[in-house]
Amino acid sequence: MGTLKAVWRHPDDLYPLLKLKMAMKYAEKQIPPEPHWGFCYTMLHKVSRSFALVIQQLGPELRNAVCIFYLVLRALDTVEDDTSIETDVKVPILKAFHRHIYNRDWHFPCGTQDYKVLMDKFDHVATAFLELGKGFQEAIEDITKRMGDGMAKFICEEVVTVDDYDEYCHYVAGLVGLGLSKLFRASGSEDLAPDSLSNSMGLFLQKTNIIRDYLEDINEIPKSRMFWPREIWGKYVNKLEDMKYEENSVKAVQCLNDMVTNALIHVEDCLKYMSALRDPAIFRFCAIPQIMAIGTLALCYNNIEVFRGVVKMRRGLTAKIIERTNTTADVYGAFFDFSSLLKSKVDKNDPNAMETLSRVERIQKTCRDSGVLNKRKSYITRNERNYTLLVVMLFVILAIILANHNRKWSSN
Repeated sequence: MGTLKAVWRHPDDLYPLLKLKMAMKYAEKQIPPEPHWGFCYTMLHKVSRSFALVIQQLGPELRNAVCIFYLVLRALDTVEDDTSIETDVKVPILKAFHRHIYNRDWHFPCGTQDYKVLMDKFDHVATAFLELGKGFQEAIEDITKRMGDGMAKFICEEVVTVDDYDEYCHYVAGLVGLGLSKLFRASGSEDLAPDSLSNSMGLFLQKTNIIRDYLEDINEIPKSRMFWPREIWGKYVNKLEDMKYEENSVKAVQCLNDMVTNALIHVEDCLKYMSALRDPAIFRFCAIPQIMAIGTLALCYNNIEVFRGVVKMRRGLTAKIIERTNTTADVYGAFFDFSSLLKSKVDKNDPNAMETLSRVERIQKTCRDSGVLNKRKSYITRNERNYTLLVVMLFVILAIILANHNRKWSSN
């Protein structure tokens, strides 16, 4: 019912939604027959369906390498996230994880639901990893080691300063950006991007997730693990959990806006990174999540619902982004449009309003200076009224088909 209401309000979501559904069905049918690869791609679909979809367009060798890279880091993240594991057990596992990926017999029971299955049957991931080319293996091992060491460091440390926040995000996401750049080079498709730009690609996505997932993370059982830096939230509340209470709504939103403003500092690096990519499939693979991130930040900004429930893009808009993201013009256009949406929500009384507007305007200048905005496909400003009649007609046709089907069924 929710999807039908959303389509009624945004009629031009319908075609991208149908196209996305068909693409997902097709991707699920492309799962390799070998047991270990079948397991890996099946798990990829279960732990990240959107990522599984964008990865399918990569060339076979790179696709396999990125799939295993993602699952290895997802498993590492599962160990870090499991708050039931004692620190003296968790830290050695994190630090040794890069060696476990070479061991077909290693597994470690932790996590829940699909993540538990991933950890219980990690031998399949190790088996697939050992079939990758040496360049891919070396890149994955290097990033896994560095990430495990970084995660182990922050198991015992609070994120106090903004520098701590950037360091933590570097370990858990910036290194993913560096690793992907290494895999792109190992495939022969791209030159190695500067570490600073690769790092920003990861930090922008990670900070968006940290902001969006406040309520889920603060309510984590048996104990919460939060990475909002005290240097930011301490300006607004005495304890991080205070922001979920209604009496602190004003301060909570101000803190949220501060966090979003901090995340925006990485956007110009991200645009520079993406504009240098040559391979169309790699470009789409990188660009779609980044557009999702700027769109999510625009939705979260100045939005108290971040502290009340789940704030995320409607499914139709996600489908539209996946369908329409093909060129640098599409990327610059999306970032311009979503930053315009964010800009429209800035309250001049917000303590960070001037800094937020300054960062948004720098983003928009970068987009304008690209010279391709006139070729953009708008995600949020298109006049959708012309599509309403079409949707009404489609619903009428569907109703007639269903009515005829029911009449034939009842007469038999």
